[in-house]
Amino acid sequence: MFEKIELYAGKLASQRHLVALRNGIVLGMPLIIIGSLFLILGNLPSEAYMDWIADVGIAPYFSKITNGSFGLMGLIAVFGIANSLTRYYGKDGISAGVIALSAFVIVTPDLATDAGTGIGYTYVGSAGLFIAIVVGLITAEIFSFAVEKDWTIKMPEGVPPAVSRSFSALIPGFLVILLFGVLYAIIDMTGVADGNIHVLVTETIGRPFTAVGSSLWGSLLMIFLNSFFWFLGIHGQNIIGPIMNPIWLQNTDQNRLALEAGEALPNIITNEFMTIFVWIGGGGSTLGLAIVLAFFTKSERAKALGALTLPSGIFNINEPLIFGLPIVLNFKLLIPFIAAPIVMAIISYFAMTTGLVASPAGIVVPWTMPPIISGYLASGGAISAALLQVVTLLTSVVIYYPFMRSLDKEYLVAEEQEAATEREAAELAAEK
Repeated sequence: MFEKIELYAGKLASQRHLVALRNGIVLGMPLIIIGSLFLILGNLPSEAYMDWIADVGIAPYFSKITNGSFGLMGLIAVFGIANSLTRYYGKDGISAGVIALSAFVIVTPDLATDAGTGIGYTYVGSAGLFIAIVVGLITAEIFSFAVEKDWTIKMPEGVPPAVSRSFSALIPGFLVILLFGVLYAIIDMTGVADGNIHVLVTETIGRPFTAVGSSLWGSLLMIFLNSFFWFLGIHGQNIIGPIMNPIWLQNTDQNRLALEAGEALPNIITNEFMTIFVWIGGGGSTLGLAIVLAFFTKSERAKALGALTLPSGIFNINEPLIFGLPIVLNFKLLIPFIAAPIVMAIISYFAMTTGLVASPAGIVVPWTMPPIISGYLASGGAISAALLQVVTLLTSVVIYYPFMRSLDKEYLVAEEQEAATEREAAELAAEK
């Protein structure tokens, strides 16, 4: 059964469209994190500081930098997705990415102002993610198909490669631009979803996924699947990430916009809720397990693993623990490996729902940031969020403790038997 599950899960994780989606989202992470830093600077939890940056006049600049980095999530994703998938087919990914970027702008409704027309930040950011995914994947498929069929303009030898690639992309690019131009015209003339393709896709395709990703029960299902795939030795985030990350990042950006506008945060379950408050130590919330290994075990094997895995676990890297203990296919640790992150998610969710703890404020914190610091930053400087991480981390220690202690006793017995065998061998050698 495990062999079959691992086979199909591995195929799913390496499926080209999901890989392209994941790569496209990851491409924008540096800008998202940089934008989050300026979001923090523009919204520190200090009334005196906020009054000061308003009086000095630098508050709008923090917002401008955030919008120009974090707020470009959709634009970056459409380029990255088309580039990644086209490169998978062995074609010119850069040209496909540029064409996808143009197609994205074409299908996005213009925003009319007194100064002219343009595109608002709304749809080049998180609200445009669903269209970015659709446009990026379709562009890559059409572009690759046209090149494969040799529907290209070939330049004579001696023409610089960059110029040759540009002419080779003319016909595939024309087909893509024509398709999305006609699509925009149809939606605009018919008035479907007020002529807005973003609204149309969000309402029909995006809403069901958003409902799952934004609900407690849907998130618990994703947590279970993440742990289960890791238990099989498969990178769980590679399976669920391409599907859920766009939703969680969109929720993060909605909180960012609400924070900047001084409004109530609309979402609890965001990208940071999962990476900062649930998966402390990595998939399976294994920092608690590393603490048990380091401080509450007696066998040499367990203590050595604790000393090796605790430092990396503090930075949410747990592959040494998953494959070194191992947790993979270790049924004695399956229950806490699934239960710990689920319990931590439930505690965090209700603590934030009831207002005891501040919700993630739309600030993207690097997933390698140690706990307590990460909770403080992700919540916009709320001590309550850092304290919540302490509570949930201690909870994971309690959950892992009895299971690891049982395994530790087995290690002790094995070590005693090995020591006894070595003594017997030494005595026999001495007698000889």
